[in-house]
Amino acid sequence: MASIILQRIRCSGTISVRAVHYTNPRVRSHAAVLQHARALHIFRDVPSLRAHRRELLANGKSVGLVPTMGALHEGHLSLARQAAAENSEIFVSIYVNPTQFGVNEDLDSYPKTWNEDIAMLNELDEELKESGQGRITTIFAPTTKTMYPTLPPDSTLPGTGSFVTITPLANLLEGKSRPVFFRGVATVCMKLFNIVEPERVYFGQKDVQQTVIIKRMVKDFHLNTEVRVGATKREPDGLAMSSRNVYLGERRRKVGIVLSQALRAAAAAHKMGKRDRDEILALAWDVANRMSMEQDELAETERARFEVDYLSLADPDSLEEVQSVDESKGAVLSGAIKMMPLEAVRDGEKLGMGGDKGPVRLIDNIILEPSKV
Repeated sequence: MASIILQRIRCSGTISVRAVHYTNPRVRSHAAVLQHARALHIFRDVPSLRAHRRELLANGKSVGLVPTMGALHEGHLSLARQAAAENSEIFVSIYVNPTQFGVNEDLDSYPKTWNEDIAMLNELDEELKESGQGRITTIFAPTTKTMYPTLPPDSTLPGTGSFVTITPLANLLEGKSRPVFFRGVATVCMKLFNIVEPERVYFGQKDVQQTVIIKRMVKDFHLNTEVRVGATKREPDGLAMSSRNVYLGERRRKVGIVLSQALRAAAAAHKMGKRDRDEILALAWDVANRMSMEQDELAETERARFEVDYLSLADPDSLEEVQSVDESKGAVLSGAIKMMPLEAVRDGEKLGMGGDKGPVRLIDNIILEPSKV
C-alpha cells in the first residue's frame, strides 16, 4: 500500500496542501523527513516564474539551474549538490521535451515519476539545510503549450517551428542515429535559459555530446550563463545512471554493462601508452564482440542481445573522429549500444518497465585527459 503524507506546494505563488501517494520504497522510508520539508515554489508558466526570479535578483540571490526530464536518480541529485555549492538558490526544471524524441522513439513511454521526484528533491533539500549550502527552492514544470506557445512541437525533418541548431556538432555520434535529438535539446535549453536566466547551468558528463553542444550554444549566442559539468554517476558495477535504466530487466541489465566495460578497456590501452586510434578502440571492440558471441550461444530464454551503434575516439572540442590522441588536448572515448527486446521470457523473471519488450539505447563515455606539462 502506498504511504500518504501531506505536502505543502507553492504553485505559481499560491500555497496549497495535498495528499501525495508514494509507492517508491526508498521515498516511503523517508516520509517522516518529508513531512517537515518546507514548501517548494512550483511554477508552470513563465510570467510568475520571472516575477519570482526578479525578486531573487533584487535580493542578491544567485540561481543555479539543473534541467531534467524527471525520473530523477542520483546523477541528477549530484548536479543539484554541485549547484548548491556555487549558488544560493537551485532551480530544477522537470519537463519531458517532445522535440528531442524522434517520431518512432519512446516519448509516450518515457518514465514519469512526479511524486517521487518531488520527494527526492525535498529530501535532498533537508540534507543541504544541514550543510549550510544553497537550497533547492524552485521547480519549473511547464506545460508543452508554455514551452511551445505558437506551434505544436514537431519532431520531423525539416519540421515546422522555431529551432536552434548547432552544426556540425549535432550531426555527429548520437546525431547520426537521432537526427532531431540535439535540435530538440538545444531548442529547449535555449528556452529554459531565457526563462530562468540562471547564473550557472548544470549537466552530467554522461551526455558528453550534449555538454559540448550546450557550451557551444552559450558561446555562440553570448548567453549570460556558465555551463558546469558534473561527473558521471555509476552503479556499483559501472553502468552509467540513466532514467532509461528502468526499462532494463535483470537479464538486460546484466549484459548492459558491456558498454562501460568496453570503454574502460580502451581507456586502459591509452593509459598503457597507446595513442593510435585503431590500437585503442580494438580493445573496446574486443570486449563488445566477445559479449555478443557469448549471448548468441545462449538459449532465447537466457540471452540478452545488443547492437553496437558506435565506438568513438574524438576531439574533445569538435567531436570529430581522430586518428591519434593529441596529448595536449586529450580525447573523448564514447559509445552507444541498443539493448534489443528479449526474445523469450522465463516464468518469474524480473523484468524492466514495459516488460523488456522495447529496445533501450545506452550511452557512455570516458574522458582521456590531456597530459600535464
